[in-house]
Amino acid sequence: MVGMTRRAWSIPLATLFGALLILLLPASPAGAHAIIERTAPVAGTVVDQLPGEITLTFSEPVRIVADKIRVIAPDGSRADTGKPAARDTELVIPLKSGGPKGTYLVSYRVISADSHPVSGGYSFSYGQVSAVPGGNDAGADVKTDAVVKNAMSVARFIGFAGLILLVGPTLVLFALWPRRLSARDPGRVALTGAGLLVFSAALELYLQIPYTSGTSLFDVSSTAAREVLGTTFGAAHLIRIAVAIAVAVLLRPLIAGRAGKIDQTLLVILGVVGLATWPISGHPSASPVPTLTVVADAAHLAAMAVWLGGLLMLFAFLLRRADTRELTAIVPVWSGWALLAITVLVLAGTAQALVEIGTLDALTGTTYGRLVMVKAGLLAVILGVAAYSRSITNRRFTPAPTPAATDPSDFDDSDDPGDPDDSEDLADLSDSEEVADAPAEPADRARLRRAVLIEVLIAVVVLGFTSVLVQTSPARSVAAGDNGAEGPFTTTVTTNLVKLEVDVSPGRVGPNTVHLYALKPDGSGPQTVAEWKATAALPAKGIEPIVLPTLPITPDHATGSVTLTPAGTWELKFTVRVDELNQTTIAVQVPIRS
Repeated sequence: MVGMTRRAWSIPLATLFGALLILLLPASPAGAHAIIERTAPVAGTVVDQLPGEITLTFSEPVRIVADKIRVIAPDGSRADTGKPAARDTELVIPLKSGGPKGTYLVSYRVISADSHPVSGGYSFSYGQVSAVPGGNDAGADVKTDAVVKNAMSVARFIGFAGLILLVGPTLVLFALWPRRLSARDPGRVALTGAGLLVFSAALELYLQIPYTSGTSLFDVSSTAAREVLGTTFGAAHLIRIAVAIAVAVLLRPLIAGRAGKIDQTLLVILGVVGLATWPISGHPSASPVPTLTVVADAAHLAAMAVWLGGLLMLFAFLLRRADTRELTAIVPVWSGWALLAITVLVLAGTAQALVEIGTLDALTGTTYGRLVMVKAGLLAVILGVAAYSRSITNRRFTPAPTPAATDPSDFDDSDDPGDPDDSEDLADLSDSEEVADAPAEPADRARLRRAVLIEVLIAVVVLGFTSVLVQTSPARSVAAGDNGAEGPFTTTVTTNLVKLEVDVSPGRVGPNTVHLYALKPDGSGPQTVAEWKATAALPAKGIEPIVLPTLPITPDHATGSVTLTPAGTWELKFTVRVDELNQTTIAVQVPIRS
């Protein structure tokens, strides 16, 4: 038996190409998947007495990141005790007593329930307003390293690819593979999938350490590693690694044709356990209805893996190696399975979208919603190609009505060609002399292979969008005030000196937090800013410009707090000085809702 041909390897190579494309995607500031709803003391206010603790309330439960939560006093010293506590949705930061009067800076980095970091900072004043404190401890790391974030998307893409290469080929080998053909090459594909799963899970575990702590790719400490391993995310990925290794061991007898009922049962159980590790370590587990979204996400993944993995087997092996009689029996059965997988895929995806998005505004006005629309559009194209493939199958690969194809005794207890219980009979069709040749011709095989290839290639792009989608704030967070039309205001303005991203949250009357991110004019990387200045005015109501205090968090990121009232379109002006001689002023119109 010859090895895999160059064209048979085109799909794995395409998945690698897709992963590289993700690595090149531009990174935006890390989106919080839990949002801060209120603070005590309130941002930008002046209190008469220094509180004993600061409380930040988030939209979902959070956990702390060691040494990333700090309060800096006006004199630059640490005002917190260094013992913050996470109590469900609240982050409590105890303060030292007897602190000086002036402006205090609070900076934080916590992990939301879906394993994504949430970070930021704000200021309040005790007794009087003073200069914002500076120094080495002026802020914890509040931005996620762009390389780490993009590498996490690549790792997830590799995991999806591994799942497809493992599940689809294993199912086909178990139920549809003709016994006269060697299972060595498709077996190698399945083992490759298991290996990719182990690699991607281990890579995600490693990347979660700097992703959580806000450090660079190779800045990893043993303390941070232990914290990650002790979370649900860590446990789920360790289980995934163990499952993939166990499945690889059980695949050996299946490839050799010696798998028994116990082996097959274990494969099914391991498959269910392995699939569950995806939703319980991501967005679905933190949704308002976690049971529904966890089950829907697992079903979505299973259907995707069966469909695309089966298409790979059909394109790379069956349509090239199986004879006409075998294809006449196999292709209609596979077509029925694919239709079922597509149905589950659409229903499960719709259920997830309804929970994660919820409204039309969130669908069209958020990054998450727009990615879902693109993904749905690509899926619609795939379904159109799949319908064409199914029409070829029905016209050219349908068995002739001979006794061998219609006698129920030949297919266990059912004459349904899509019945999975017929798998052993299908595998033996190459030895049967009673199956009439179907009217399929080489040209029909070629047309079907081209259609299948198009399906798989578009699916690779869909996987890329899915990998990015996993790293994007869900639209339900936007509805609570994260990123959309009903939430904070976000815009980007480019001048000859700087490309400035402006985030104003929550975008309603009252206290608002402003985040400024500076990039080079071409967007190629962060732009160091020497000095930030900002004002806010509401000309329509006769409100003259008021100073918006800004706090440099990093050389390219500043934040500030301001009370915006009444409702209306406020004009925020930002003066950005990049060096001793060059500065630019940017005006942004910000709608503030009541």
